[in-house]
Amino acid sequence: MKTTANVCMALLAILLMSPSMSVAGDDGWEMLFNEKDFTGFKQLNGEAKYTVEDGMMVGTTKLNTPNSFMATEKTYGDFILEVDLLVDPSMNSGIQIRSLSTADYKDGRVHGYQVEIDPAARAWSGGIYDEGRRGWLYPLDLNQKGRTAFKNGEWNHYRIEAIGNSIRTWVNGIPCSDLIDDMTAEGFIAFQVHGIGNESQVGKQIKWKNIRIKTKDLVPSPWTDVTVVNLIPNYLSPQERAQGWRLLFDGKTTDGWRGAHKDAFPKSGWKVDNGELIVLSQGGAESQGGGDIVTLDEYSTFEFQADFMLTEGANSGIKYFITEQYSPGKSAIGLEYQVLDDEKHPDAKMGTDGNRTVASLYDLIPAHENKIVKKPGNWNHARLIVTGTRVDEWLKGNNLTRTEYKGAHVEHWLNHRKVLTYERGTQAFNALVSRSKYKDWEGFGNWQSGHILLQEHGDEVHYRSIKVRKID
Repeated sequence: MKTTANVCMALLAILLMSPSMSVAGDDGWEMLFNEKDFTGFKQLNGEAKYTVEDGMMVGTTKLNTPNSFMATEKTYGDFILEVDLLVDPSMNSGIQIRSLSTADYKDGRVHGYQVEIDPAARAWSGGIYDEGRRGWLYPLDLNQKGRTAFKNGEWNHYRIEAIGNSIRTWVNGIPCSDLIDDMTAEGFIAFQVHGIGNESQVGKQIKWKNIRIKTKDLVPSPWTDVTVVNLIPNYLSPQERAQGWRLLFDGKTTDGWRGAHKDAFPKSGWKVDNGELIVLSQGGAESQGGGDIVTLDEYSTFEFQADFMLTEGANSGIKYFITEQYSPGKSAIGLEYQVLDDEKHPDAKMGTDGNRTVASLYDLIPAHENKIVKKPGNWNHARLIVTGTRVDEWLKGNNLTRTEYKGAHVEHWLNHRKVLTYERGTQAFNALVSRSKYKDWEGFGNWQSGHILLQEHGDEVHYRSIKVRKID
C-alpha cells in the first residue's frame, strides 16, 4: 500500500511540474497558456519577439517584418476564451480564433477570424476582422456603446464565445460584436503582434495574462440588443429572433409579397432560384416585366436589411413608406434607397451631387463619398433604420393642434457602414423635395406608414437575406 501511494504521489508531482499540463477546474476552465514557456505554441509568419515575463505572454514589435502570431498547436472549434491584455496605445493587435495557416493559401499566411485590439481613436476593439481573407466582418460602427468599452493604458478583459456558427465578443463586460458565419468551423488560436514600418514604433509591447479556455458544456451568454451581422443567407439566428426579426424572403417562395397596385405576385419579371429573389432583365425597360413588388404589411418605425447583387450596369431600388396612392399601374412612388451600378449606369451621373448613386436617398441626399461598394457580381448589404417621432404643433383658432409623425429619423447603411442620415418632415427635408423630381407629389415622404418595395427596373438584380423588425 505504501509503495502504491508513493508511486501515485510521484506521478502527481510529475504532472503538476509539467509545463504543458493545463488542468481543468470544476467549472470546466483550462489554462491555454502555462505562464512559464511557449510549450503548445508555435510562432507563425512574422519575427516579432515573444517572451514570457512574470507569467505573462509579451509581444514586442520588430521593424519590417510581417504580422506575427503566437499560435496554439492545437485547434479549437467551439469554445469560450477569456484573456486580460495590456497594449501600448500606439499599437494595433488582435486575437486570432478558428484560424489557419496552410501551404496552399498564400504560402502559409495566417487567415481567419480576428478579434480586434484597437487603442486608436477609431475604437473598434472587440470588432471582428477576417485576417488575410475578407477584411472587416463586424466593424464597431455598428455598436457605438461597444466603442466605449476598451480602456487605453489599462488592463482590458476580453471574452470570446465561438459556439456553432456564432461568434460573440465582450470587452470589459460590454458586448461588442455578434457575428453569424460558417466559413471556418475550427482552427488555432493566436496572439498577434502587428507588423510595423516606422522606427518610432520599434519596441512597443502588448501583454496577455490569465488566458483560459472552456470547450465543454458551453452555455451562451444571454441574448443582447447588439446588432447581428449574419452572413448565412436567409437564416435568422436565435439572437435575431429574440430581437424581433423575421424573414421577408425564405429563399424558396414569394410569400409575403405582391405586385405593386396588384393583389398577387407578378407572373413574370421575377423568379426564385438558388435561394435568391431575382429581378429578370427586360433590357433596362422599367416596369416592362412584372413590375415592382411590395410587402403585404406596412411599417412606420422599423429596421430592414437585405443583401443585393448587381449585374453590370444594373438599376433597382429599395423603396419605403409606399402608399400606392399615386399612379396606379406604374412604378410606385416613395422614398428610395438606390441600388445601382455607379460605374456603368448613366443615372449615377444625373441628379445633384451624386444623389442618385448607390445607397443614396434617390434624387434627394447623396451617400457619403467614403462608402465601400462591392462591384457587380458580389454581394452588398443594405440596411435601413427608421425610428423616432416628430411632433408638429400649431394654433388653429384658439386651440393648439398637435400631430405626431412616426419614423422621423432615417439612416441608410451600406456594407455595415452608415452612409447618410436625415429627418423626415422637417423644413430642410421638404426643401429638398421641392427641388427634386418629387416636387409635384403632394405630401411626398411624409406618410405615417407604408409598404417596403423592391423595384423592377428592367435589369437583372439579385436579392437575399431580406429581413425586417418593427421598432416600437
